[in-house]
Amino acid sequence: MTTEIDPMALGVFVFFFILVTVMGFVASRWRAPKSMAHIDEWGLGGRSFGTWITWFLVGGDFYTAYTVIAVPALVYTVGAYGFFALPYTIVVYPFVFMVMPILWKRAKDFGYVTAGDVVHGQYGSRGLELAVAATGVIATMPYIALQLVGMTAVLKALGLHGELPLAIAFIILALYTYSAGLRAPALIAFVKDIMIYIAVIAAVAVIPSKLGGYENVFNSAAAAFEAKGSGSLLLGGNQYVAYATLAFGSALAAFMYPHTLTGIFASNSGNTIRKNAVLLPAYTLLLGLLALLGYMGHAAGLKLSSANDVVPALFQTLFPSWFAGFAFAAIAIGALVPAAVMSIGAANLFTRNFWKAYVNPAVDPAGEAKVAKITSLVVKVGALLVILFLPTQFALDLQLLGGIWILQTLPALVFGLYTNWFRAPGLLAGWFVGFFGGTYLVWANGLKPLQALSLGGAPFTVYIGLLALVVNIVVAVIVNAVMPKAAVARA
Repeated sequence: MTTEIDPMALGVFVFFFILVTVMGFVASRWRAPKSMAHIDEWGLGGRSFGTWITWFLVGGDFYTAYTVIAVPALVYTVGAYGFFALPYTIVVYPFVFMVMPILWKRAKDFGYVTAGDVVHGQYGSRGLELAVAATGVIATMPYIALQLVGMTAVLKALGLHGELPLAIAFIILALYTYSAGLRAPALIAFVKDIMIYIAVIAAVAVIPSKLGGYENVFNSAAAAFEAKGSGSLLLGGNQYVAYATLAFGSALAAFMYPHTLTGIFASNSGNTIRKNAVLLPAYTLLLGLLALLGYMGHAAGLKLSSANDVVPALFQTLFPSWFAGFAFAAIAIGALVPAAVMSIGAANLFTRNFWKAYVNPAVDPAGEAKVAKITSLVVKVGALLVILFLPTQFALDLQLLGGIWILQTLPALVFGLYTNWFRAPGLLAGWFVGFFGGTYLVWANGLKPLQALSLGGAPFTVYIGLLALVVNIVVAVIVNAVMPKAAVARA
């Protein structure tokens, strides 16, 4: 992949980056309320987003720049196993359709802003609230950092090296997010998603024709996997359980993250969420097409220093400079939308479930908004420092753990929507065992998310996050069953 500056590609990239920067600052006056000095307005856009805005916003923060870079990179490296993201993003939408409108109504009726608010309102436990909130913040930080990994791959392809371009991009992001709150990424998401659709559709239409068709693409990928002795176009028999549990566990975790919940809570009705559960699978189609770029990298005979370079290298090699600049801008802007929503979600958690709970319980709405704004800046700076001063693998490992961690908040957040049987001590005990037990298993397996099991027959591997969730629920049920209600009330 060429890493010299291409003036045409850079010019197109800068044009679109300036466009979304202007939109970010204009967003503070888009559907402007009487005052932004309220966390409902700054952090949730006034809970007023309709079907189309929610579709672009949730899609924008669910399908991130790192997804655009990482999914094809995984397919390029391991083949069929990398396609687990497809069933994962199919399974998740029935879950969204059934659960999220109920969660939205609970949040709307009681003025809840975060998952921690919902848990505290249901169980009255500061300990369980803090566990859920802390898990959300910890799991989100490396996720934001990985948006920078996606942006770094694009900047490298443009010939922009060093720390300064990345720092400038995130400083601009921090400023307009501080000013406009959730309205900024919601407005920018329109541009970002349209650009990504154009770039991917063009890629899957044009690139195969330049590489001898899809038959040659698949044959080249199969030959490359065979030559290196790993990866394949089809799953091996010992991969089925791992593939299925990874997809299912990832689907359950996806809408437990603060950024996806922020998009849900910002919707204007439960029906808006249901409509989006029907419409959002269009992004799954996009993701499937995008994943095929991994195979195309083999057919193009790319020489890569990192698998993360496969998508930028394809656009740079097989398209004219102006379109490569357009595609790079789409990917980079695709980092800004989720990073903004993630920082807002983390800031809302800190403000509501730590600052208000422990530091200043009497804080007024304007004070909450101010704390959230400042926290969002700190979160972005922290993510930037991780990428600048720590190995990228550090963020990758933490994000891997983040999916396992955030999955452990599901019982506390979701079970209370349907039953009052569970109580805080049991759910907190389950969270503790699932969180730390899952962490230990990942560490013991060399930071791999799969655990080998044997039930008397041939061994098989399962996703540690799902395994930890099962243990989490079992512990919660046992503790809840053996602990008298009176003891809970006294606690």
